[in-house]
Order: sequence, then C-alpha cells, then structure tokens
Amino acid sequence: MTRKIPMLQSLTCFEAAARHESYTHAARELSLTQGAVSRQVAGLESFLGVRLFQRTRHGVALTPAGAAYAQQVALRLAGLERDTLDTMARQGSGGVVRLASVPTFATRWLLPRLQDMQRVHPDITVHIDAETRPFMFTEAEYDAALYAGSPEQIANWPGTRAVLLMHETVVPVASPRLLAARKRWTPRDVATLPLLQQSTRPEAWRQWFEAMDVGAEQAMQGPRYELFSMLATAATHGLGVALLPAMFVESELERGELQLVCDRPLGGARAYYLITPDNAHEKPPVEQFRRWLLDQVGQGATAAG
Repeated sequence: MTRKIPMLQSLTCFEAAARHESYTHAARELSLTQGAVSRQVAGLESFLGVRLFQRTRHGVALTPAGAAYAQQVALRLAGLERDTLDTMARQGSGGVVRLASVPTFATRWLLPRLQDMQRVHPDITVHIDAETRPFMFTEAEYDAALYAGSPEQIANWPGTRAVLLMHETVVPVASPRLLAARKRWTPRDVATLPLLQQSTRPEAWRQWFEAMDVGAEQAMQGPRYELFSMLATAATHGLGVALLPAMFVESELERGELQLVCDRPLGGARAYYLITPDNAHEKPPVEQFRRWLLDQVGQGATAAG
C-alpha cells in the first residue's frame, strides 16, 4: 500500500516556516536558500491541494488550515526525532517509556525509586514530562500517564484504562523545632500551631479538624502555597504545620527534618493511577514498567502495614 505522506524535506521546511512565519528565518535555520524553502512549501501545498500560507505586507502568514496542519506536523516531527535519538542512544536494544506525570508524584515518589527500575530493567529508558490535566493519547506522544484524581475524573477520561496505584492519605507534619515545646500533640493542640495552607486545597485543614472532631475557627487561616513541595519546604524551616500526603514527605521524615505532629491520618477522595490508552497495543517496556510500578506500590503497602 502506498502511503499518502509528503516528503520529509517538505515537512521540515514547512514546520520551520510555520514556526517563524517567515521563509527567510526558516532558510537560515535549515541552512537553505529562501527559494529552496519556498519551493518545498509550494510542493507541499500542491501535494495537499490546500493553501498553507497567505502573502501579507510583511511576508507570509499561516492560513487556518496551515496553522492546524503545522501543529500536527510539529508533533509528529518531534516524535520522530525522539524515536531517532532513543534508537541511537540504545543502539537498537531495550526500549523507551514516555511518561506524563503530575509533577509532585514524579519528583517526590517516582524519581527516588527509579534507580531500582534501572537495576531491574537496565535496557529501558523512562522519559518523564509534567502534565497535570487529562489529555488525548492520540494527540500526544506518551505511552502512559501517572495521574491523581477522583474515580469520577478517571472514569471520564475517554479512551483510557486505569490501574489504581494508591489512595492518598494526608498527615500533619512539622519541624521538630516547632514541636519541641510538647512531647505529645493532640489534634486539639494542632489548632494552636501556625497552619500552612495549600491554595489548591483551601478546605483541607477544615476537613481534617472536622474528622478529628475538633473545632478550629482558624482552620483556613495562614500562609498559602500552591505546591506540595513548597509546603514541605516551609514546614521543614519551621514556618508552621503542613497537611501533606505521607508518600511525599518520606525523605524528610526519614532524615528527621519533619515529624508527625500526631498520628491521625485522613484519607481523601483522590488516588493515584497509571493511565494507558485502551485501544493501543502496549509495548513490552510499558508492561515491564507497569509491573515494576505495582511491585513498588506493593512494597510500600507492606512497609506501611
């Protein structure tokens, strides 16, 4: 079967010209003449039967069809380049997992464990990009995603299948210096400490105090930080007590930089999932990564138990 695919040189010239909206700048980037770029783009327009650029007083501008096509071409060329670099780096052996992940889970839970992945599967390379929202796998170059959300959010992510990794449990943590005044802290005592708030979860402390059956008028007061990592750092430096997922402060608790204020965890509606496209043939490296990931989760559950 003959594929209806333009020549790579035409696509490369078009992508550069579309990015700059200039044949001159594209020619300079590609070490070609302006005329060569113009001919390649004209040949591509003839192949497609669609105008990609229109002339303006200042040069050229993308047509709506050209803008849409440029977005797809850029994505495919970037994927082809990544595949080429991966093959060159691995010399044809092993495989690659392209992973999208919510940032804090990647930096605080996954990355500290990836050395074990390298030990078990030295021929597999894991690339990680930060993504916080669901996306269409058909429009992205990812093999899998690590995502945090509710069961309803996961169910509404079309064209995917999900494997539950772990539920989120939050605990109050603080610097030992801040807690030195008492040997034992109760939930009621926690209400007397400076409370560090997360801007994306403004109700977190109120929900925790309600679950502990403690009235705390100041539950929503205190400095606000957007990221878990900011909260952890602020708590480490004695700015207050933070309510954080236990899995994200394992290192600080191990090193003694943070400690549990009181052992009163609270489970939430959010959980962490491995997401993969449901209609794609899964690559062996992805399956091996999935098995390794579930093994790591199992080890953590055993240790916690």
